[in-house]
Amino acid sequence: MPLHVIVGAGPVGTTLATTLADDGHDVRIVTRSGSGPQHQRIERVQADASDSTALRPLVKGAAALYNCANPPSYQHWARVWPPLAASLLDAAESASTVLVTMGNLYGYGPATEPITRDHPLNATDHKGTLRNAMWQDALAAHQAGRIRATEARASDFIGPGVQPEAGMSARYVKTALAGKTVYMFGDPDAEHSWSYIPDVARTLAVLGTDERAWGQAWHVPSPPPVSPRELVESASRAAGLQAPRIRRVPRNVLRLFHPFSGLLRELDGVLYQWERPFEIDATATTDTFGLTPAPWPEVIERTLEYWQSAHVRRGAGQRHQTS
Repeated sequence: MPLHVIVGAGPVGTTLATTLADDGHDVRIVTRSGSGPQHQRIERVQADASDSTALRPLVKGAAALYNCANPPSYQHWARVWPPLAASLLDAAESASTVLVTMGNLYGYGPATEPITRDHPLNATDHKGTLRNAMWQDALAAHQAGRIRATEARASDFIGPGVQPEAGMSARYVKTALAGKTVYMFGDPDAEHSWSYIPDVARTLAVLGTDERAWGQAWHVPSPPPVSPRELVESASRAAGLQAPRIRRVPRNVLRLFHPFSGLLRELDGVLYQWERPFEIDATATTDTFGLTPAPWPEVIERTLEYWQSAHVRRGAGQRHQTS
């Protein structure tokens, strides 16, 4: 079977590697630490993927190169993403392979209706502008015949591999399961899409192996939107606990902490996603490839199983990465 190269061993990269390997593909996973899942078809390689000289030979002969990496926090995006994206683009071109990028919905900016892949890219925050520039660079290379490029776009991650300390939604659930009051940014009752890690991995695997995907971006099929309040209440019910008390943190209160927290300053730029309904529409992906999302009860059950495992309680496991 052809070789598939994955950069990044967070929840998405790890699950994708296992998915491809279980399907009979040979997989090489590249990280700075040399980490990754154990599997007879998975080779783990320690390398700096932002160094094109180091990455090029690792991609030679590959059928597809998957960008599943992500800087550890918003504050590092502007510094880390440009050289990393440029290196992956260069490596894909040198190997004449497919470049599959794990993206998100930041590039669309605020929306008043379900977001389709044809929605205008009207980012209002520098993080979305940066992701749009990455996609435009890859698309231009595709249109010039230098590479074959595609991108998967997902909403907020949920599921196995997503650490309970990472991301707002995960922190909300962790707090609820501890029996504490949950303080939420934005509107607790605004419906929101959540993308399940196994659904994300299945989408990426298809995009890297089906030529119908190339030259376009595709949304990850996700369960019907669920509000943050319903998310924590669903998790609490599944764990046999009472629904938690929920309190909203107003935006003006959040801004009081901007001088002390770079993360909260960056969060302010994408808080629109939590202040009104924010829904992903993946109809095109389902119609073209037949991919459908896992049912919400399964999403909650599998997520809780992971969070409640001894492996996670000890603080081990993969570091959460968003795209």
